[in-house]
Amino acid sequence: MLGNFSHFLDKVSSFLANRKGLLPLAGLILILLNFILQFFLSGWLIESNLFLHLGLILAIIGFMLAWAL
Repeated sequence: MLGNFSHFLDKVSSFLANRKGLLPLAGLILILLNFILQFFLSGWLIESNLFLHLGLILAIIGFMLAWAL
């Protein structure tokens, strides 16, 4: 189990090393999606700002990984 996770992390880090802006860009897209959806939809998904929070977390993790790689 631990060997599989290590192999997975190796593949992900080598994939992201060449695409450093991918995670922050995906986070920005989620933040913009949250902004647009709040004009057209209502409900729990929009009231909780789920895409805003996920986008922010993804962008911060992306910046941290880009700096480390």
